[in-house]
This record gives sequence, structure tokens and C-alpha cells, in this order.
Amino acid sequence: MIGRLAGRIDYRGSDHVLIDVGGVGYIVHVSERTLAALPGTGEAAALYTDLLVREDLLQLFGFTTLVEKEWHRLLMSVQGIGAKASMAILGTLGADGVSRAIALGDWAAVKAAPGVGPKIAQRVVNELKDKAPTVMAMGGTGDPILDTAPRAATPSGPDTPPTRSAPSRPAGSAQADALSALTNLGYGPGEAASAVATAAGEAPEATAEELIRTALRLLAPKG
Repeated sequence: MIGRLAGRIDYRGSDHVLIDVGGVGYIVHVSERTLAALPGTGEAAALYTDLLVREDLLQLFGFTTLVEKEWHRLLMSVQGIGAKASMAILGTLGADGVSRAIALGDWAAVKAAPGVGPKIAQRVVNELKDKAPTVMAMGGTGDPILDTAPRAATPSGPDTPPTRSAPSRPAGSAQADALSALTNLGYGPGEAASAVATAAGEAPEATAEELIRTALRLLAPKG
């Protein structure tokens, strides 16, 4: 499985780029939104990738964040959604927009993507709504990776200080991630914070995903 490519953009098409990685050129299909975010020909770039394998076809699809890649994987699991429709949805809404539309049950937003009809849009929302909090909680791992300038090798030797592992995230990071996800959905900071605080009070050790699920239930219209 090819999960990530980093190299130089040799060519930009209407829906794909050719990335030179150590002398080997990879054609990577991307959404309109991702294509617009990529640098120009001859510049360094990197993409998370997903490899589509069929009997007579191998295609790479590229994404700027892991969240975008995960939504592509989930969208492709819905009957009636192929790679083309998935990229159309991501290109129209972006990863955050897909999270917002699916978490809020806004199938009309999904239908705005070219080639996606109302029945398919409703199916996407119905089948993936419960999975939205999991993807939204990935926000910390979804940072863009477009800047891939080579890094100097880390020196080693007797006088080199030992490499320290990355510090663990603070205990409150789950609440911060949940709050960030809810504000990205359009909830006001006050109501989002209140819902997250209530959720955290009920389950102090809850993960960001669990906090998001509980907070969404608390914020859902009553009646």
C-alpha cells in the first residue's frame, strides 16, 4: 500500500498531478480543492495517498490531510459512491465541510457535489453519520503536508544529546479537540463549550470521539 508520496510536481492536469519521487513518476488523482492547494510545477509537494486496486486498474488518489483521506475511504464504502463521486464531494465541501454536513445530517450540502443525487446524498448521511465524530477527532493528525523541503540529517555521536520522544498530550486535549470539532461545525463557542463540559463531567476519561458524540446529542434540537 502506498500511503504517502513526497517529491517534485512534474505536471499538473485538470484532475491529477504527476509527482517525481526519486526519478519515478506517480500519477495522483486529486480533487479540485486539493489541486488548487498544491504548489506549481517544479516545486516540492507531498500527499497522503490511497491506492484503488481493480482487476484492470491501479489508481492513486491524493489528499492534503489524513482527515480528507479517511473521508474518501468512508465515502467509498457507501453503495453508489465511487472514486469520482467521492472526489467530487471532497472537492465541493472540503474535509471540514464533509464532517459538518454528515454530522448535522445535511444531505443537501452533499447533494451539491456534481453527479451526486438526492438519494445517494441521503444514503451517505444516514450510513456515515455515526462515524463522523471519529473522523472529526482526527483533527490533530490531519495537518497539511504540502511543505516537504528536505531536512538535514540529525547528527549522532557521543556529544549528541539523546533524542527525546514527543511529549504526551495533556489530559484536557480530548476536550480541546472536541470543542474545536464542534466550533468547526458552526456551533457557537459558548454552547459548544457548555456541551463539552457537560459531556466531560459525565465521563472524565472520555476520548475526543466520545465527547463529540455526547455533545452532539446534547446540542441536538429537542422535541
